[in-house]
Amino acid sequence: MGGAYVTSQIESDVVVVGAGPGGSAAATHLARRGLHVTLLEKATFPRDKVCGDGLTPRAVKQLIRLGIDVSEEAGWKHTEGLRIHGGRIAPFVLPWPELADYPNFGMVCRRTILDERLARHAESQGVTLVEGANVTEPILGPRGRIRGVRTSDDRVYCAPVVVAADGNSSRLGLAMGLHKRDDRPMGVAVRAYYRSPLSEAPHLESWLELWDGAAHQSDLLPGYGWAFPEGDGTVNIGLGMLNSSAAFGHTDYRSLMKRWLFHMPAEWTLDEEHREGPIRGAALPMAFNRQPHYLNGLLLVGDSGGMVNPFNGEGIDYALEAGEMAADAIAEAHYRGHGTPAAEKALQGYPRALQQHFGGYYRLGTIFVRLIGDPRVMKICTTYGLPRRRLMRFVNKLLANLTDSKGGDLDDRIIRTLTRIAPSV
Repeated sequence: MGGAYVTSQIESDVVVVGAGPGGSAAATHLARRGLHVTLLEKATFPRDKVCGDGLTPRAVKQLIRLGIDVSEEAGWKHTEGLRIHGGRIAPFVLPWPELADYPNFGMVCRRTILDERLARHAESQGVTLVEGANVTEPILGPRGRIRGVRTSDDRVYCAPVVVAADGNSSRLGLAMGLHKRDDRPMGVAVRAYYRSPLSEAPHLESWLELWDGAAHQSDLLPGYGWAFPEGDGTVNIGLGMLNSSAAFGHTDYRSLMKRWLFHMPAEWTLDEEHREGPIRGAALPMAFNRQPHYLNGLLLVGDSGGMVNPFNGEGIDYALEAGEMAADAIAEAHYRGHGTPAAEKALQGYPRALQQHFGGYYRLGTIFVRLIGDPRVMKICTTYGLPRRRLMRFVNKLLANLTDSKGGDLDDRIIRTLTRIAPSV
C-alpha cells in the first residue's frame, strides 16, 4: 500500500498516532525506556475533545506514574468523591475510597488543557511531537506487516512498530482490517460548558435518573447525567446513554439535555444564557469493541481498541494504563531485536496483559449494561439500592474500578473474585 511519491521519510523506533491521553502516555513511557518515538497529532494544540473531563483516582495514579505534578498548586482541580442524585432520596456523597493502590482524590481538567499537558510532557521526555500530521494510511511490507504511516502532506513516518491511538473511528485499525464488534456495548454522550457556582464544588455530581419534571417526577428519561466542576467558573454538564436502552439511536440528545436541565435549581445557572459553546456529542466504544489489540506490528490503545469502562463511561484512565502496557511490550520487543520470534512473543503479550487486567471486569460491565438498559431494573436499583449507603459504597468501588489488588476490605475481595471468575471479553 502506498506507492505514491514521497517528499520525506522519517525513521523512528516507534510511531504513535494520536496525541490523546493514551497516545501521549505510550510515547512518554517508551521514551523513558530509551526508544526514539515520533508522536503524530492531526490537530494543533490546544484542541478540544468531547468528554466529561472527570479523572478518577485511577487516572490520577497514572498521571503520577508519568511523572506529572498533580497537586492543586500545579493548577489541578481536585475532587473528594461523588455526589449521587437519584430516586426520591436526598443527594448524598460517596468519598473516594482510602486505598493502598490509588490516591484518595480525583481531578477535573478540560481536555483542551489535559491533552496538551500530556503531549508537552511527552516532548519534555524526548518524544518528537508533530502537530498537524493527519495520517491517511498505513505503509505495509510485503507480508502485510505495518512499517510506517503516510500523512496527508505526503510524509512517511517509518518504524518497526506503530501504536494506533487514533480514537473511536481508528482509521489505522480499519485499514489493517480491524473492525468493531457488534456484540460489545456502545454508548453516546453529549456535553456542554456552563458558567455556574457549581464550578467550585468539591465533588463530581452524578444523576442515576433523569426526570422531565421538577416536583411530580412523572416521566423518566433515558440515560444518566453528570456535572463536573472545572474550578474555572464553569462546569462540564453532560448526559450519556447506552445502546441497551430502547431509546438509543432514536433520541434528540441535545433536546433531551435541555429538557433535563430546565428543572435544575435556578441558582446553578444551568441555562442557555450561561452556556459556553455548543452541546457536542461523541460515541463511547466499550469493553474492547475492536480486537485484536495487536496485529502485524500495530497496537491499539484507548478508544481505538474500545477501552471505555462499560460501568461508568470512563475512558481516560484505561487509555493511560494501556499506553504503559503497550510501552512495556514494545520496549521488550525492541531490546530483544525486532524481526525475531522472541520480539514477536513480547508484542503478543500486550493483548494478554489487557485481558488479564480488564477482561473479566469488562465482562461484568457488559452484563451490567444489559440489566440497566431495562428501565424497570433501573427503577428497582434506585428505589431499593440508593437508600442503603453500605451497598452504595460497594457499588461506587465497583463502578469506578477502585480496589486494592491485594488485601483490602470485604468489598475489594468480592470485586476481585467476581472479576477473576468472569470470562474475559
